Amino acid sequence: MTDSTNQRDLVARLDAESAIHRLHATYIHRLDNGDFKGVAEVLKHAVIHVLGNEASTVEGLLAFFNAGLQVHGDGTPRTWHSITNQLIDVDPSGERASSASYYTVHQQVDDFPLQPICTGKYLDQFERSDGEWRFTRREVTLRFAGGLQHHVKGAQRDAVAQTA
Repeated sequence: MTDSTNQRDLVARLDAESAIHRLHATYIHRLDNGDFKGVAEVLKHAVIHVLGNEASTVEGLLAFFNAGLQVHGDGTPRTWHSITNQLIDVDPSGERASSASYYTVHQQVDDFPLQPICTGKYLDQFERSDGEWRFTRREVTLRFAGGLQHHVKGAQRDAVAQTA
């Protein structure tokens, strides 16, 4: 390989990583703002898998988030997600990528002081289509669970408690 080929490959990989970082951040900002329709739009080409449940399509994802997450008086879930330790691998073709990252969710509501409520991993797959990167799969794994009573709705909260 020539130096110019190596430079093009490096620029393409960095461009892919930057776009994927932005997808992660867009997902989190919309989720914490209670914009479930916006989250569904970010994931519209993906299947999301959470603790044995799967959803896809904008309508299916929107129904999934509305059925599973509590929204409080300010119209948000009152959460603050942090994503760390992102490992992004771009396929040599430059058309597919995967990532693994840790997440921590903090929450505060009335009579529930600010605290971490759960941690886990996002295992994601991406593809580039028409020059744009997009999610094709998001698997949400749970490592530790704390007080989820103000975040996850009833039946799903019970399922989380059984797996934690």
